[in-house]
Amino acid sequence: MNWEQIYKDRLMTKEEAIALLPKSGTVVLHHAVMEPQTLVREMVNQRERFDHLHVFHMVRNGGVDITTPGYEQYFEDDMIFAGANSRAALAAGIADYRPCFFYELPIQIRNGKIPCDAFMAQVCPPDKHGFCSLGASVDYSLQALRTAKTVIAQINPRAPRAFGNCFVHVSEFDAIVEVEEDLYTIRPLEIGDEEKQIGANCASLIEDGCTLQLGIGGIPDAVMLFLDNKKDLGIHSEMISDGTLALYERGVINNSKKTENAGKMTVTFLMGTEKLYNFVHDNPVVDMHPVDYVNHPTVIMRQYKPVSVNSAIEVDFMGQVAAESIGLNQFSGTGGQVDFIRGCTMAEGGRAIIAMPSSTVKKDGTRLSKIVPFLKEGAAVTTLRTDVDTIVTEQGVAELKGKTLRERAKALIAVAHPDFRADLMKEYNRRFV
Repeated sequence: MNWEQIYKDRLMTKEEAIALLPKSGTVVLHHAVMEPQTLVREMVNQRERFDHLHVFHMVRNGGVDITTPGYEQYFEDDMIFAGANSRAALAAGIADYRPCFFYELPIQIRNGKIPCDAFMAQVCPPDKHGFCSLGASVDYSLQALRTAKTVIAQINPRAPRAFGNCFVHVSEFDAIVEVEEDLYTIRPLEIGDEEKQIGANCASLIEDGCTLQLGIGGIPDAVMLFLDNKKDLGIHSEMISDGTLALYERGVINNSKKTENAGKMTVTFLMGTEKLYNFVHDNPVVDMHPVDYVNHPTVIMRQYKPVSVNSAIEVDFMGQVAAESIGLNQFSGTGGQVDFIRGCTMAEGGRAIIAMPSSTVKKDGTRLSKIVPFLKEGAAVTTLRTDVDTIVTEQGVAELKGKTLRERAKALIAVAHPDFRADLMKEYNRRFV
């Protein structure tokens, strides 16, 4: 097979490539920082030829907004994760959300429950054998590429050439568009004293040799600040960000104790700065795989002492975790929280941590407790009370696994913000005494 001739034959302009998209149906976008910005912009430029085209995605980090007022007749925002650029459309009823465990997403694409008529990818240039890497996002993207009737690839020399189960041959593309542009970057958040105390409390639960799942944000980065005294840590995580690099460079993370993929960080997508993307480029220590492998609970449970750290919007007295909606308003998505909580708690020596500040401050300055007697009306329960393991705030650690409802409520009140404990105890006494 002469891949170079295939490449040449399928090379076209962005206008020609977008003209291949169906008038209606579903187009799936490459996930997160690998979203092909130029192709999406051209799709919006050609909007008048589309009739309620579903645009399916998980995390979108920016770029052209398909939910711009007046675009409703052309595009329907179809998601399993509500980011900043989708929340308003959901609240206005001009977008829709699909509840889904992250690990199940490729399975649902494969069996047709989530349609995939077309897929728009961003990949690195082909190697000497004609293979391109999906770069910083494999997750559901590999399955979408293999399922779609039409695949449009944006070839970007700035996309990292990651290793793992993430290579696709140019013959799998129906259209190729050459574009050089920067990937989205996510800068590390400033870590305050509250986050540092949460990080220290979480780190106290992590033993030498543990296999970690840590996401992005102030709390995961704060946890990493307090792991310098650990050794032989490993990474098996749906994603990594820049905070992981410092521990790897200092030898704290060496992946030596991992049961599967020893010596490598196993991840399904990445979000961070150029430093992270440069680290991943041509680096076999980062092993990228689809999310139905990385996040599958039975895979996670096989790791050596797996520990996951996830966050929440609020937790009620029973231990129910609302991590994706504020009442009826969808704020984010289920993501991989339940995947890792179940996988970690099924493992020998595993631990699943929900880490969050004990309170939050609204825009008007009102302080609210994140430990509550009842979740807000309409709130989605992300993690069931039967799944929940450990809740950590800056006030301490609440071990919930195996506890009664009374014991859970008392443990949670003990890690609530002091300003709210008296009122929480009144509700405890009303309910249990």
